[in-house]
Amino acid sequence: MSVARYDGDDLLLYCYLQPRASKSEVIGEHDGALKIRISAPPVDGEANAELMKFLAKQFSVNKSQLQIDSGASGRRKTVRILRGATLPADQLPSWCALPPS
Repeated sequence: MSVARYDGDDLLLYCYLQPRASKSEVIGEHDGALKIRISAPPVDGEANAELMKFLAKQFSVNKSQLQIDSGASGRRKTVRILRGATLPADQLPSWCALPPS
């Protein structure tokens, strides 16, 4: 299973978070989702804010292009990158495995 897929022009990422890590980083795949360590604690939306900041940097997009579609209060999240189809495939992070078209 791919950790990402296109939904129209948007790119959906399936994420599994590990909060309170020493640094924010992608560490691989976990049960069909991208496992991401986040340095922020899961308190008052801090982990979600750090995730948005981290993904915006990884995909070289504005934070306003990201939204959490589901799982805002849990470890499993679906993050939508608005107009993700405008991201050239060769500029996607190497860990973003998309299914063949």
